[in-house]
Parts: sequence; C-alpha cells; structure tokens
Amino acid sequence: MTGIAEAFSPTYARARTQFLEAAATAGLPIETHLHPLKGRDGEDLAMDVVLDGPPQAERLLIVSSACHGVEGYCGSGVQVYALRDAEWRAKARGAGVATLYIHALNPYGFSHLRRFTHENVDLNRNFQDFSRPLPVNEAYREVHPLLLPPHWPPGPENAAAVQQYIATRGEAAWQAAISRGQHEFPDGLFFGGTEPTWSNRTLRQVLRRHGASASRIAWIDLHTGLGPSGHGERIYAGRDDDAAVARTRRWWDGGGATPVTSIYDGTSTSAFLTGLMWGAIYDECPHAEYTGIAMEYGTVPVLEVMDAIRAEQWLNLHPEAPAEQAARIKSHMLAAFYTDTPQWKGQIISQARQALFQAVDGLAG
Repeated sequence: MTGIAEAFSPTYARARTQFLEAAATAGLPIETHLHPLKGRDGEDLAMDVVLDGPPQAERLLIVSSACHGVEGYCGSGVQVYALRDAEWRAKARGAGVATLYIHALNPYGFSHLRRFTHENVDLNRNFQDFSRPLPVNEAYREVHPLLLPPHWPPGPENAAAVQQYIATRGEAAWQAAISRGQHEFPDGLFFGGTEPTWSNRTLRQVLRRHGASASRIAWIDLHTGLGPSGHGERIYAGRDDDAAVARTRRWWDGGGATPVTSIYDGTSTSAFLTGLMWGAIYDECPHAEYTGIAMEYGTVPVLEVMDAIRAEQWLNLHPEAPAEQAARIKSHMLAAFYTDTPQWKGQIISQARQALFQAVDGLAG
C-alpha cells in the first residue's frame, strides 16, 4: 500500500483539501454543508459528503470521520486513502455497494483541536429524544468538581483526590463516570446537550437523502483514543439486539482474528454510553437493515487521554491562558488522539482497509 503517509494531514484545512481533491480526481460529486463558524486559521468549516456509486443503490456503506473533532486527523486519512484506492473502489462497485463518505462530522472540533462541538457538546452523546427526560449520570455529578480545577495543571490536593478515586473505585470506574455522557453541566466534559447540535441536524439530513433507497446499510465510524496503540477495535454500534450483534460479528470478526466487541456485554474498551450517533439511522432510515461498528484505534493510555481532555476543556474555559500554555495543551490533545508516525499510520490503513472489504462482503452476502 503506497501513499499512506500522504493521505494524512497536519491541519483540518489541509485534510479537507485532500479529501475534496481525492473525490474530484475520482470524478465523484461533492455535497458541502457549511458550518456557521470559521476554523482556527479563519478557514471555512464544513461537513463534506461524497457518494461513490449509484444514488439508488440498495446496499450502502457509510464511512464517517471526526465525530469527535480531533479524531478526524486519523479518520480523514482513512477516507482519503480509500478514495485513492482503485482496488477497494472496484471491489465495492463490483458488489453493488455504494460508499457514502461523510468527512468531518464535527469540523469545528477537527480544526480547533477539540473533541467537542462549538456548542461544547460530545456529538456521540447528543442523539437523544429531547422531548423526554434525559438520562442522569450520578457518577459524573460526583467527579465533576475534580475534573476542572481553577488552575492547570492541577494542584497536589486535586491530584491526590483523583488518585484516591482511582485507587478505591478503579480506572474503569473513573473512565465510565466521565465518559458515559451527562446533560447537567454545560461547561463540563462529555456534555450531551439539551437540544440537537448543528452536526446532529446536518447528519440526519444527509442520512435521509442518501439512505432513502437502501434496503441494507452498513456504517464504519472512525474513532481514536481507546485501546493499545495502533490497534483497531471493532465495537458493535447499534441497538442491544442479539440478531444484529450476531450479524455484525459474522461480517467483521474475521473468523475470530478481528473480534467485534460490545458495550452491552462488557467486552469493549469503551464504557456503556448514552445518546450515541448510530441512533439516527433508526430514525432516518427505518426501512433499512442496519449493521455498524465504531472502529476505535488506540493511541496512548486512557488516563493520559482523559487528562488531555480535561486540560483542553480547562483551556476552553480559560481563554486568557498564556499562549505558550495553550499551545502545549493543544499539542498534548492532538497527541492523545493522533500518533504521527509511519508505523501507526500503516496500522490504521491496513486495518481500515480490511474492515472496508469485510463490510462489502457482508452487505453483498
């Protein structure tokens, strides 16, 4: 596989250019949904959508990036490589599968090196029925005072309290309390919001338009930040449905070589979460059989990831922070979700490519 390093970009602006150029070179139409704000360098922000295959295809594979903003540095690289990959494109078309690339679900976070949207919402906790009472995360309520101290880095008292929590409850409990999603603290971490975000509304529009003719839909949503460095965990992304889980495992487990994990049975590195994005597919494409995974690539240990998120959110709440400190926090944030080495990028592409081929075989089978 040649051209792996060239598929990845050092900025959102460059990543978007590469994606649009790859689509144009392939002769594919581009659909652009402009974001209301600008990027960190004043550039336009957008959710860009490219369909490779017939609009009326009955079998549709969605490949999406940057649900969590900064994680788009990885996901965009996968999408650009796929658009340039003649063998992969021929495989999908030969099987009658159209591929829908959704580039930068959260372009604001992608550009500004944030995990959250411009509304300070975790997009993958925002897909709730807001007409009903929202879930309450009591564990987060307990840890919220520890997460964002007045000063950064945290003082000895805060650090000791965090260590005490982890020592008594465990690392998994700390991760779960923070990451499950919460709707009580708008300035906090993993805030699910109190209404649909711009990205939520725009994605639903895209799904309605492009999923209308499909009877079978697969979705690979690209993520980073959990698990061993470079390992792509296939996490089942759908309702707690035994038949759907079994189908997903048939498609993507590679005979046991690439197992599919689940937040429902405790096999995933992810905690149990609420308000997940895949919920939109059931709302917008209820006619289709849906099968999906989150492809979760590891970077650094989870406690380092959590501390990077805490620091970046602290910076978001303290724009008066010195420029040198701000740059250092943003650098650590990027490193927590994107490993800029040839080896890591090679692992990302090889596993993504395998999952893409598996998805087509599943859809066509």
